[in-house]
This record gives sequence, structure tokens and C-alpha cells, in this order.
Amino acid sequence: MATIREQLRSNAVALISLVVALMALVYTTWRNERTEQNRNVREAGFALLSGVGSLQQVVFYAHFNAGDARGDARMGWADVLTIQDLAALMPAEVGRDAASLGDAWRDGWEALGTSDEAHRRIDGAIDALRATTLASLRELD
Repeated sequence: MATIREQLRSNAVALISLVVALMALVYTTWRNERTEQNRNVREAGFALLSGVGSLQQVVFYAHFNAGDARGDARMGWADVLTIQDLAALMPAEVGRDAASLGDAWRDGWEALGTSDEAHRRIDGAIDALRATTLASLRELD
């Protein structure tokens, strides 16, 4: 009867091949999961930036062209809610800035067109969210 050492020696190539195959499977699975996560973040980030742009238009029209239907601040609520939903798929700092934008919008949407302070606060929150989102997209590997 062959000893374990002899069996290992005679089957070394097969055992090494098995270890290499398992390591390749683990790496490939990890890489596919990471790629899918990056793809989801990337797509959510682009959609979020689109929503931010749409909200920015509502803010500009509401503040600078009072009475223009494109500046109906109620329409901004849809953008704010969509932005917050998309931010849930992004890194935590994006979610934090989306929540800040939601707070700024909630506190100031009715004052757009009449209050420079409300406009500055909402516009600042939009700029912060845009910058954080772009930074998150740049960090993807």
C-alpha cells in the first residue's frame, strides 16, 4: 500500500491543477461581482446626474423666471425623490448629500422665486451632490 507521501508525489500535478482551478474560480467570481457592482453604481450615478440636472432646471426657472411652467417647484419633488432612490445604490457619501438636498428642498421649495437664501441653499446642495457623485464615479475600478 502506497503511503500518503507517495500518493501526493504521484498526483502532484493533479493536486496543483485543482488548487489553481479553485483559485481561478474564486477570483473570477469575485471579479464578476465587483464588475456588476461597479456597473450598477455607474448606471445609477449617470441617472442621478440626469435627475440633478433636471432639478437644477426647475430651480433656475423657479428662481429666475417666476411664473414659467418649467419652474413649477412641485415638479422638483419628483426629481428629488428619484435622486434619493438612486442615491441608495451609490456610496454612503452620495446618500448623505442626497439626504441634504432633500432637506434643503423640503425647507425651501415654496420660497423659490422669492428668497435668495432658499435658492442658495438648494443650489449649494445640488452642487455638493453633483461633486460627490462625480467623485464616486471616478473612483470606480
